[in-house]
Amino acid sequence: MRTIGMPTSLIFINVAHFLDHYFLLIFPTAVLAIHPAWEMSYAEALALGTPAFAAFALATPVSGWLGDRWGGEKMMAVFFIGIALSSIATAFAPGPLSLAAGLACIGVFASIYHPVGTALIVRHAVKTGRALGVNGVWGNMGVAAAALATGALTAWLGWRAAFLVPGVVTLVVGLGYLATGLGSRATGGAGRGSTFVHASRMDQIRVLAVVAVASLMGGLAFQGVTIAMPKLFEERLSSDVGLAGIGAWVSLVFALAAFTQIPVGRLLDRIGAKPIMFTLTGLQAVLLAVLWQVDGALTVVMAVPLMIAMFGEVPVSAWLIGHYVAANWRSRAYSIQFLLALGVSSGVVPLIAWLHGRTGSSDALFLAMACAMSAVFAASWFLPGWRRSRPQAMPSAAPAQ
Repeated sequence: MRTIGMPTSLIFINVAHFLDHYFLLIFPTAVLAIHPAWEMSYAEALALGTPAFAAFALATPVSGWLGDRWGGEKMMAVFFIGIALSSIATAFAPGPLSLAAGLACIGVFASIYHPVGTALIVRHAVKTGRALGVNGVWGNMGVAAAALATGALTAWLGWRAAFLVPGVVTLVVGLGYLATGLGSRATGGAGRGSTFVHASRMDQIRVLAVVAVASLMGGLAFQGVTIAMPKLFEERLSSDVGLAGIGAWVSLVFALAAFTQIPVGRLLDRIGAKPIMFTLTGLQAVLLAVLWQVDGALTVVMAVPLMIAMFGEVPVSAWLIGHYVAANWRSRAYSIQFLLALGVSSGVVPLIAWLHGRTGSSDALFLAMACAMSAVFAASWFLPGWRRSRPQAMPSAAPAQ
């Protein structure tokens, strides 16, 4: 079986994208059960997740460098095995410090996927936008599944099972990846589908500057929403919903928006990034401001179009780097992009904890994220027009099978 525009071997890259987002979002739901069990406030317990996102950000440049030097397929083997064992270890954490250490290890191995996996997708895809869109759906479903599965496992078996079960499953997937022999391969060159844009130096600088702003401010908003959504629903929905119900509602919102990246990816290949980024970031700024004010069932109703816009915007920066950066630098370029995004978003957990501790609600956080997306909306004006440059194929190399 082939994935769209990619060799059969890269189905594992899609699975890895699912798992990467899944593991990073176990804790934001599990913490709703951890803080009463350990007699901690929500703010105190949530702060234990800070090392995970800090490690995620700090390890990303190293992961990108290793991906370029050692080989993407080998790094993906490290991802599968490392994140699985880290999650299993976290399940047996006896106290707060060991839990924070386990979460930090999850963050380190999670840092591998985006710079390495995204570069592999761009290297081998015939239609970059469409391939990134399909790959993005897998990541979105990981976001959606994390809240649902964590809520259910925590309600039925306790919060430790929420880390143990996916850890064991991922270990099996990793061993399957190694059994195929993919983990011992290293690919180089541009691949069969990589493209670059012949553009002026000024246009390239403008593109990279916009990507930097989108990574910083967009990373703050995206991580803030995905981490704070369970708590937001707990605050604004009926108190009899329960933890499993909250997880189900959060997962439903994410799942309804999960497939947005496929049509967005196709549009990227047809019209370019500028009109798409301009539209989606503007919608996010407005909808975040609306969520700051609404209550009850309207919270769920407004969260759906917000997540559609957020998920839809995700492949835009990756598409821009894939078209403006040479293949042998892409893993490092992606690592810098995600370092910017995650460097800011690693501060989201303590920011949420501090704001919630000071105000007792999630209102101030959503206002701050609305301001952040307004900055990305303004920056999108500076992207070059989508018809100014034509993509040119890079020299081909044999794709991995």
